Amino acid sequence: MTAAVKAILDRYEATPPGVKANLARILMQGRLGGTGKMVILPVDQGFEHGPARSFAVNPDAYDPHYHYQLAIDAGLSAYAAPLGALEAGADTFAGQIPTILKINSSNSWATRKDQAITGGVDDALRLGCSAIGFTIYPGSEEALDMIEEIRELSAEAKSVGVATVIWAYPRGGDLSKDGELALDVTAYGAHMAALLGAHIIKVKLPSAHIEQKDAQKAYEGADWSTQADRVRHIVKSCFNGRRMVVFSGGAAKGADAVFQDARDIRAGGGNGSIIGRNAFQRSRADALEMLDRLVRIYQGEE
Repeated sequence: MTAAVKAILDRYEATPPGVKANLARILMQGRLGGTGKMVILPVDQGFEHGPARSFAVNPDAYDPHYHYQLAIDAGLSAYAAPLGALEAGADTFAGQIPTILKINSSNSWATRKDQAITGGVDDALRLGCSAIGFTIYPGSEEALDMIEEIRELSAEAKSVGVATVIWAYPRGGDLSKDGELALDVTAYGAHMAALLGAHIIKVKLPSAHIEQKDAQKAYEGADWSTQADRVRHIVKSCFNGRRMVVFSGGAAKGADAVFQDARDIRAGGGNGSIIGRNAFQRSRADALEMLDRLVRIYQGEE
């Protein structure tokens, strides 16, 4: 274990040794192993958006083996997916890359800002996963139920040495569309995830918009126009950097935008990127080229 990884794990007081071992598996994996930075491939978009919207642009991506192999060949830190997708390649790729079982999901027809439980800690153990992943929607009418669900599931996971990753995606309730990515709202959601005991927190890159009237005074007098400074504020909100935070790649975008996001995340002290559509919706060759450069950015090579 490197000094950088040990320093990160030392911040996780009251954390069972098995959980720390699984966090170390992720942090020591791939080309960024030992640096304290991560690039994770998440593929839950088939649940959220449907297969054609997710994979038709790159038909090879209909096959779960494609995503396992892409993550391995790109030297990534982990691969995250729902139950069926991980089961489809669990034997073939056992031990080759840490996996994160996404245990709740929604779909494009759902009318409530909520997610169904689609997997369990027992599944994560059976499949050899390093962590469970769970989405909360701070701001939604169902948020309190989701919080109670992950409290129970994360306690179960910790009891058997499995880490917890929380996707904190504010939406619903009185939040405007711009408010879902607002700096104050994103920071609030990330802080909630830390308070819920998440070991790794996943959020979207925030805008400079301040949504909550009661929070506006706290943000006055600072220039939030720089994305790196906004990232730094999110990291500060995750227990002053005591909890790892990674940032979603979001909707498909040009490669230059993906690279600039990574530079800003690195400059702001974030722990890395969790990038799905911007990887697997490209051809395999283009995805590998893009992920190679992304890794080099986090390695500080450009």
